[in-house]
Amino acid sequence: MTDTPAPVPAGPIVVGTDGSPHARHAVLFALREAQLRGTGLRAVCAYEYTPARYTGYGWMAVPEGATTLYEQLHDVARQAVTETVHELQQQLGGPHVEVEIIAEAGRPAQVLLDASKDASLLVVGTRGSGAWGRLTLGSTSTEVVHHAHLPVVVVPADSRGASS
Repeated sequence: MTDTPAPVPAGPIVVGTDGSPHARHAVLFALREAQLRGTGLRAVCAYEYTPARYTGYGWMAVPEGATTLYEQLHDVARQAVTETVHELQQQLGGPHVEVEIIAEAGRPAQVLLDASKDASLLVVGTRGSGAWGRLTLGSTSTEVVHHAHLPVVVVPADSRGASS
């Protein structure tokens, strides 16, 4: 037996973000961890978009071929994540971390699990919403913890108000 620590996996750290204060804490944690490990970061924003909406005339669907709406939603999500990550990198300082930004339509837990296939760590925040806070975890973090194939860190909400 040796006292040599086990090597840290070389894959990137994946962090889920949705623009919430809780997600900002997760991104900040992931950036710090990426600096410590000397690895990259993959910031993932998953969004669900239902092309049908309810109006006074009943359910109406977005016409087929209306890709501009989907492209705009994707672009807005990607830009928001890019700005948040850049702001938090500036706030954190220290060694530069290479960041890949992914914005993808889909169920957040599944998008995160798919994006973490080659990762060394998956980081998510928690809101603790619904069903008594899912007994401390939100639905996405609960699903990720139960189905992940790699270590997961769930960053708790800041009890002081999540203002980082």
